[in-house]
Amino acid sequence: MRNGRCTKHFPKKFVQKTTNDEDGYPVYKRRDNGRTINKEGIDLDNRYVVPHNRYLLLKYGAHINVEWCNQSRSIKYLFKYVNKGHDRVTAAFSQSVHEEESSAIDEIKMYYDCRYISPCEAAWRIFKFPINHREPSVERLSFHLPNEQTVIFSDDDPIDGVANRPSVKESKFLSWFEANNTYEEARELTYAEFPLKFVWNKKLKKWEKRRNSAFSIGRIFFVPPGSGEQYYLRMLLNVIRGPKSYEDLRKINNHEHLTFRDACYALGLLDDDKEYVDAIKEASHWGMASYLRQLFAMLLLSNSMSRPEYVWEATWILLSDDILHEQRRILDNPEAELTNDEVKNRCLQKVENLLKGCGKTLYDFPTMPTPVFNEEEVDNTNTLIYEELRYSRCSLSKEHEELLVKLAMEQKLVYDRIIKAVHEDKGGFFFLYGHGGTGKKFIWKTLSSAIRCRGEIVLTVASSGIASLLLPGGRTAHSRFAIPLNATEDSTCNIKQGTPLSKLIIKTKLIIWDEAPMMHRYCFEALDRTLRDILRFKDASNLDRPFGGKTVVLGGHFRQILPVIPKGTRQDIVNAAFNSSYLWHHCQVLKLTQNMRLEGNQVDSHLNDLRQFSDWILAIGDGMIGNSVDGTDKVHIPDDLIINNSGDPISAIVESTYPDFLTHCSDITYLQQRGILAPTLDMVESINEYMVSLNQSEPKIFLSSDTICMSDDAFTGLEHVHTPEFLNTIKCSGIPNHVITLKVGVPLILLRNIDPSSGLCNGTRLIITRLGNRVIEAKLLSENIAGQKVFIPRMSLTPSDARIPFKFQRRQFPIVVSFAMTINKSQGQSLSHVGLYLKKPVFTHGQLYVALSRVTNRKGLKILVYDDDGEISNEAINVVYKEVFRNLLGE
Repeated sequence: MRNGRCTKHFPKKFVQKTTNDEDGYPVYKRRDNGRTINKEGIDLDNRYVVPHNRYLLLKYGAHINVEWCNQSRSIKYLFKYVNKGHDRVTAAFSQSVHEEESSAIDEIKMYYDCRYISPCEAAWRIFKFPINHREPSVERLSFHLPNEQTVIFSDDDPIDGVANRPSVKESKFLSWFEANNTYEEARELTYAEFPLKFVWNKKLKKWEKRRNSAFSIGRIFFVPPGSGEQYYLRMLLNVIRGPKSYEDLRKINNHEHLTFRDACYALGLLDDDKEYVDAIKEASHWGMASYLRQLFAMLLLSNSMSRPEYVWEATWILLSDDILHEQRRILDNPEAELTNDEVKNRCLQKVENLLKGCGKTLYDFPTMPTPVFNEEEVDNTNTLIYEELRYSRCSLSKEHEELLVKLAMEQKLVYDRIIKAVHEDKGGFFFLYGHGGTGKKFIWKTLSSAIRCRGEIVLTVASSGIASLLLPGGRTAHSRFAIPLNATEDSTCNIKQGTPLSKLIIKTKLIIWDEAPMMHRYCFEALDRTLRDILRFKDASNLDRPFGGKTVVLGGHFRQILPVIPKGTRQDIVNAAFNSSYLWHHCQVLKLTQNMRLEGNQVDSHLNDLRQFSDWILAIGDGMIGNSVDGTDKVHIPDDLIINNSGDPISAIVESTYPDFLTHCSDITYLQQRGILAPTLDMVESINEYMVSLNQSEPKIFLSSDTICMSDDAFTGLEHVHTPEFLNTIKCSGIPNHVITLKVGVPLILLRNIDPSSGLCNGTRLIITRLGNRVIEAKLLSENIAGQKVFIPRMSLTPSDARIPFKFQRRQFPIVVSFAMTINKSQGQSLSHVGLYLKKPVFTHGQLYVALSRVTNRKGLKILVYDDDGEISNEAINVVYKEVFRNLLGE
């Protein structure tokens, strides 16, 4: 018992028949037949019966775990107990008495003499039980190109007789075509799935329907990627269902291709730069040349093109379609003409300007042509510094005066403390601690305008792409400071002395880093080591000062989700927080406690309700509500927030969050402010699949191209064993699935920072307006840039999950459907209607707080929570690691 409840979840529920739960474990039949037995004054029925075997209990007089082995994990669990006992032995090599006079040492004989076998294995071998089983059987599936089937004959057989045999035109693969033509149910299966429902008759040499419940696992013969058309045929066999001929395999979208490679390309199974040429041509029918240039710049920034110069030469006419018209309008001369070279050069100049907005230039891509500027257009200064100084100082000075007057007393004290450190230019490290609504963004804006209006530089960054969009001139910290994606305790940023970025940092007066608690402390330490190294040449004492003597302000609060550590323990997660870093001893904590959203709404009659709701969420974030057991609280959810529908849970949460969905499914305003949150990815995917099915538009399926990274330092020939169909099955955070089903009107969320200057960041929400074969047209849903049209191409994405023992890349659209999203992914979003789906409880610090704080008003929040027995509850698990607040005294 724990907290008054059985840790094994007894009593169980009555069940009419044995089934499997969503994790694959058996849920045994427990009939409600009214039969009970009284033990110590308590009536016990079938709900209290532990799974057992009566024969074994009576024979051995002991409790024995009995479970239905319906999956491989159950078998592993069973053998764990079978092999318990002494399975190690310490042995010493020595000679027997009869062999002491011999000087020869037989190492092989010594090995067998001391070989150790555990008691259970010894008994298994004594009784001659089989060590290995072959069930289910594996059916090897051969295949071949047209007229290239294998023919077996003897050396002395006449070739004419061999060629005229009837069996020459027969094979297991060709018989599959015939079975697809004969059996309707066969057309629903791929070649690898075929042995599940059909069996190969060796005598008759044809496939027949199975007459029993037995099945085999199909395995298609492996061929290496260098096998040409045979390799591409194998790729198609894993995707296409029910072809009746080779022609059907090559027919994609009712178009028959000449080769299997072309068919693979049409399905998106290959990564070829030709698809980007097709994408730009496809997008040219939907958008102007300015959108196409943005798409081309996006492809350059993502490093998806292996030969960007090839794509440029094939599409420059489309990219520059408006250049001549623009020149005629500027000159007010409808007869003006430009040569092809002049048109190309002006187009390259525009692409260059787009890249500069993201901190890149065409010179970063050696194979690309570069623009030629006139003498008056040449800018020899640092482009990064120029970008940070091109603000209007007059308008910023006026803005600063207006903002300064609006600062509350608490905010003014913080502002004065930081601006003093900037003016003294002696460095300083601050952490501005305050929850949402206390005005941190307002202070960032005031500090930025104060420094920029004087012609000085302030760098504003954030831990997430969404948060960076809310900062003036904001960028993500990783992109601005070149921080490694998987930072370690010895990492440094990829910034070299004398580069434009290092010169920008030297001239910077202030660095503002928002949403800092989300990042691993190694990221801050990497930046600290890098700045000390860069700035020590300016002043040798900077080597011993935090961040090389720069004034750095971090912002955020520790109620939100801490850095994600795969398979990490509580101690690992707390230790990853930046207040566990050596830098924290140099940090001055400044606090904001006044909720400015409430203070600015004094006439609202519901102000007290709003304040109570805000205090309730903050108390959950601090772990001050509920009974805490080892960092886990049970929080009572008010009745007005609970969904009590006991039917289909997904339908219930969808109806509460997206009421009357079919009527508003194409309304951007309707979708913009709504979202369902859940702790795990599998729950999110099930909700998104349900929502996509409700959309009445025509579905379109996109397949990815998955390949092993050949440039990996650890690459060996063994990586060829990872076949494409195996890579297709891999699902991990940060990359889309192999198969994506999309429809027009479906909301999406980006998984990568594509073009931060245009608002296309990791976490940006969009809605699909058109679906092509190579490109997606969408409109942004973010408040400040809502309605802006963008084109999204496929990109090559590499997962950063260290648990994958090899590196592979997946070329797919960098998006995922966002009717529902994980709680971690929702950080930075603000929604008016939130449905919180807690079929499984939250599992790490801050998740419940983050989920509840996404909603802007109490009426827009609905929660569906289940207890351990799968029943609707009004209590939710809350995980808070209170030790993370240990050193936040502040001022």
